[in-house]
Amino acid sequence: MGQGALMGPPMGITRRAWLAAAAALPLAACDRRPPPGYAGGWVGAAHDRGHRLRESRSGALPPPAVQRRAGVLIVGAGVAGLACARSLAARGIDDVHLLELEDTPGGNSRGHQLGGMRCPLGAHYLPLPGDEAHEVIDLLTELGVCRTEHGKRVYDERFLCHSPQERVFVHGQWQEGLLPFTEDAATLDEYRRFSADVTRLTRELGFSIPTFRSPWTAGHQALDALTFAAWLDAQAYRSADLRTYLDYCCRDDYGAGLGQVSAWAGLHYFASRHGFHAPGEAADSREGVLTWADGNAWLVERLAAPFRERTHGGQVVLRVSEGKSGVEVDAWNPRSAQMERWSAAQVVMAVPLFIAVRLLSAPPAALTEAAATLRYAPWLVANLQLDAALDDPPGAAPAWDNVIHGSALLGYVDAMHQSTRPHAGPTVLTSYWALGGDSAEQLRAQRGRLLSEPWQLWSEAVVNDLSTAHPDLRDKLRQVDLMRYGHAMSVPSPGVRGHPALRALAEMRGKVRFAHADLSGYSVFEEAFTHGHRAGLG
Repeated sequence: MGQGALMGPPMGITRRAWLAAAAALPLAACDRRPPPGYAGGWVGAAHDRGHRLRESRSGALPPPAVQRRAGVLIVGAGVAGLACARSLAARGIDDVHLLELEDTPGGNSRGHQLGGMRCPLGAHYLPLPGDEAHEVIDLLTELGVCRTEHGKRVYDERFLCHSPQERVFVHGQWQEGLLPFTEDAATLDEYRRFSADVTRLTRELGFSIPTFRSPWTAGHQALDALTFAAWLDAQAYRSADLRTYLDYCCRDDYGAGLGQVSAWAGLHYFASRHGFHAPGEAADSREGVLTWADGNAWLVERLAAPFRERTHGGQVVLRVSEGKSGVEVDAWNPRSAQMERWSAAQVVMAVPLFIAVRLLSAPPAALTEAAATLRYAPWLVANLQLDAALDDPPGAAPAWDNVIHGSALLGYVDAMHQSTRPHAGPTVLTSYWALGGDSAEQLRAQRGRLLSEPWQLWSEAVVNDLSTAHPDLRDKLRQVDLMRYGHAMSVPSPGVRGHPALRALAEMRGKVRFAHADLSGYSVFEEAFTHGHRAGLG
C-alpha cells in the first residue's frame, strides 16, 4: 500500500496526503469486524491457490489421475493467452486448449458486478492504438469498435470515453485535466521545458507501442540505465506539482514510482502516445481512450468466447516438461482434488516469467536470467457500491477519471459514466492502488501486507482517502469488494527494457514458446496482445 506507516510517503507525495490515506490502518487492524454501514470482502481466487506451485517444488508430484491431449496447450488465459488462441484459430488450428489459474479468463482485465452494475477488476481502458499496434487495430475492427472510412479510422462513439474525461482534486477543488493548474512562473517554466524535452526525445530517438517496433539505440540504453527520479534531478526538474504528476503517471502505468521505474519508462509513457502538453499548448493533455463499464473485461470476454469450451479455469499448473516427441504439463485440479496430465505437441507459456521459470523442468538460460531481473508490483482494486450520487465540491464537473493530487491512491473511475441515463444516481466507483513504491524493499513489504492484512483495513484506507474530496461518501456507501494482485505487473526498472534475455525469449521458437507482456518489460494491453498474437503465428 505505497509505503504505509512502515516506510513513509512515496517520492513526490506529501506526508500529509499520505497520512490521510493511511491513518485508519492501525485502528482498522484493532477491530476486524466489518466497518458499520457497508459490507464487503475479497473477491477472486484465494492467493494460496497460486502458492501451491511454490509448495510443490519441495517434493515429487502425485501421479496423474487423468490423461488429456491437445495439439497446442496455452498456459495462462489472460490477454496474451487469448490473443495466441485467436491467432492459432486464424491459421485453422483448432485443437487448442487453455489452462487458467483463476476461475474465469482475462487475467488483469476481468470484470465484476455490484448492485446490478458492471465494473472492472483490473484494467479499465485502452488508449486509441497507434499504427504500430496493427494487431490491436485488427481486433477492434473485428469487434466493431472501429472502422475505416476514406482511409481514416473512425471509432464507435459508444466506446470512446464520454466527456468530461478526467479531473484532479487540488487545493480543495476540482480542476479539469490531471496536470495541476498553476500561476507559479517557475512551475510553468518546468511544464514547458518538460514538454519540449519529450518532443525532442520523441523526434531524436523514437518510441512506440508495442515497443519492439521502435528502435533501440544508445540513447534509449542510456535512459534505461537510470531511474526517472535520477533523470529529473539531472535535468533540474524540481517542481513539486510536476514531480507529483509524473509519479502518478508512473504508478498508473507501471505500478511503481519515480524512484523505481527507469527514465526510459517515464518518458515512454508520454512519447509513445499523446506527448506532454503544458498549459496553453493544448486543450487536453491526453488523447481519446476506449472504455466500458467493466473496463477491458468487455474486450477479453469477446476474445474468450470462441474458446469457452476449451478454457479450463481453476487449474494450478505445477510442471511443464519438454520431451523428444512433445511437452507434458501436470496440473492440479482443486475441484476434483486430483492431478491431471496434458500432452501436447506445443506449449505456449502465457504467464509471467517468474511463474514460467518455476514451471519448466528445464528452463532456458534466457528465461532464468530474465526472471531474475524482473520485479512485480502488487495492486489493490476496490469497487465501491454507492446508492446515490456523491455531492461534489466546487470546480470541474464529475468525470470518468477522478484523481486526488498527491494521494497514495490513483483516484477512481465511475462505472456509470458511459451510461446514457439523464440523471446521476447509484453507481460503482473503482479505485486503484499501485503498491510498488520506490524500491524493491518497499515493494516486497507492501506485497506482504496486501496478502496478510484483513480486507476491512484496506477498505477503510480507500474510503478515508476518497473522503478527502467526497465527505458524504461513507453515508452513501453500501459495499466494498476488493481484488488483490500480489504480482500485478512487471516494473520497468533500470536495465529491464534493454535486457537481451527478453528479446531472446520473444524470438524463441520450438516446442515451448513464450507470450506475455513481461517480454516488453512492462504490462499494458497492447504489449500482451501483440506478444500473444506473434506466438500463435508459428
